[in-house]
Amino acid sequence: MPHIPVLAAAALEALAIRPSGTYVDATFGAGGHSALILEQLDAAGRLVALDADPSAGAFAPADPRFTLVHANFRTLAEQLDALGIAAVDGVLFDLGVSSMQFDEGERGFSFRVAAPLDMRLDPTSGESAATFLATRDEREIADAIYGYGEERASRRIARAIVALREAGTPVRDTLDLAGVVARSVQRGTPRGAIHPATRTFQALRIAVNDELGALHAGLDAALARTVSGGRIAAISFHSLEDRIVKHTFREDPRVRTLTRKPVVAADDEVAANPRARSAKLRVAERVAESQ
Repeated sequence: MPHIPVLAAAALEALAIRPSGTYVDATFGAGGHSALILEQLDAAGRLVALDADPSAGAFAPADPRFTLVHANFRTLAEQLDALGIAAVDGVLFDLGVSSMQFDEGERGFSFRVAAPLDMRLDPTSGESAATFLATRDEREIADAIYGYGEERASRRIARAIVALREAGTPVRDTLDLAGVVARSVQRGTPRGAIHPATRTFQALRIAVNDELGALHAGLDAALARTVSGGRIAAISFHSLEDRIVKHTFREDPRVRTLTRKPVVAADDEVAANPRARSAKLRVAERVAESQ
C-alpha cells in the first residue's frame, strides 16, 4: 500500500509555511509530510527531517534544500546545533509508529505474523522488547503494561510472562506473547473490536523506546528553537501522547495554543486511510520572550 500522510492538508495549513523559512519534520517516516513542505518552500527555504529508523533513508528526496538525519527527535537541539541552525520557523511531529513499520513483520510491532520481539524504532540501538521481558521483574512489567497501555489485566499478564520465564519456557515471539495476553485477559471483559493483546503491544513499544520521555524532550527543544510567530504542530494517535501535547501547549509560557480542540480527520480521509481515525492534531504558536 502507498504511504498516505495523515492530516496532511491540516498540518500544512497549521504550519503556515514561510517560503524562505527553515522547518523541521521531526518524524520523517516515508516522507509524505516532508514532500508537501518542500512544495511550499522556495529556493532559499530549508527542511531538516529526523527519523530514528535508519530505513527511512530510502525515502529521502534528492533535494538541495533537504537534510535527513538518523536521530530520535529527543535530540532535536543537538542535531540543529550540528547543522549550524540556531532557530527554525516551524516543527511538525507525526507521532507513533508508521504503517510501514507495522507492515514489516520482523520489526515485532504487530502480532499478525510470528516475529522476534524487537519493537525498537531504531533497531541499531537500545534494548528490545524481548530483553525487557527477560530482565524486568513482575511489578515493572505490570506497571509498564498498565501505565502505557491502560490495560486492566496488566497484573495477570505480567504474572503469566514471568511464570513462563521462571519455568524455562519464556515468551519467544510476537504470536507467543499475543497468546499469553489473550489467555490472561478475563473472558467477558469489553474489548470492542481490538485484539486483547493490542494494549500490551502498545505499552511495550512505548516502554522500550521511551516514547513519552522523547516527546517531552522533543517538544521542549522545538519550543526553544522556534522563532516568534513560528508554529509547532503535533499529530498524536493515542491519549497519552495527546495529553502531553495538550498540556505542553496550554501551560508552557513560550507558546499560545491555536487549537482549543484537536483537529481530527474528516470522514472521507478516514475512509481512504483508516489510520487517520485516531489522529489528533494540535497546534501552537511561539510567542515573543517578553510576553
